Amino acid sequence: MTAPAHHLLDPEVLARLATLKLRVRAITEGLLTGLHKSPQHGQSVEFAEHKEYAPGDELRHLDWKAWGKFDKYYVKRFEQETNLRAWLVVDASGSMGYRGDEKRLTKLDYASALAASLAYLLVRQQDAAGLVVVQDQVVRHVAPRAAANHLAQLVATLETLAPAGPTSLGAAVDFVLEHAGRRSTVVVLSDLLDRDEAVLKKLAQLRRRKHEVSVFHTLDPAELEFPFDEPTLFLSMEDDRQVETHGRDVKRGYLEVLGRWLAELKRSAAESDLDYQLCDTGRPLDAVLLPWLARRERSAA
Repeated sequence: MTAPAHHLLDPEVLARLATLKLRVRAITEGLLTGLHKSPQHGQSVEFAEHKEYAPGDELRHLDWKAWGKFDKYYVKRFEQETNLRAWLVVDASGSMGYRGDEKRLTKLDYASALAASLAYLLVRQQDAAGLVVVQDQVVRHVAPRAAANHLAQLVATLETLAPAGPTSLGAAVDFVLEHAGRRSTVVVLSDLLDRDEAVLKKLAQLRRRKHEVSVFHTLDPAELEFPFDEPTLFLSMEDDRQVETHGRDVKRGYLEVLGRWLAELKRSAAESDLDYQLCDTGRPLDAVLLPWLARRERSAA
């Protein structure tokens, strides 16, 4: 499929992703082409949508009325025939509006570009992609679908996001638990600066319900390196707190606290079987996505 023209979708990145597919480690409930293993036998009779016929599709699912109307072959797809249902959870809280350099994307723009690229990849391989946007509550959502024209809706929604308010990823977890139904892949894109310090334990609830969870921990290089040496006023982007200090005096302590926090996140993710990846917004998108996709490709082989 041809990617629509959106600033979140980089044609060069998509070209480098073209040879990889988004596989899941766990058994999913899809049936279409065998890309993902399925625990189900038989199929749902609930009609979902049409797709253009491709070699290998079941001839018995050809819609002859559609052929008579459009002079093209279309097959009917049923709800349980989708390979995979994925929920892309994007944190749009105030802290995601940060960027340490005007030449870089904000954390929200970077996370949105990652989400758009993953949505493109999912829809291209006829998987269902959905979106949940969270601040202190779920503020936007788009139900998963696999239709080609669904990508435009997902990307258009991502392009309208503006960072605001505090973070509550727990609200997104509750939303997915309520609406996901069957096993899904959940991809969380956030800086994890959540008012709930045990945020990964909240995300682990999704794993206990047999959903597969990947976390793209999105941080700006300035947050990772603390390049502040002069007297600096630090302002919170989610409330009215502020601290004025000499950067050189606090850098060592900051980096020590950051290191302990990142180590704790990795440990907690491993214990909960969450796929955790630290994302430096100073790196190209494909430098983040390609190793992650390749690793999943190997683990699913």
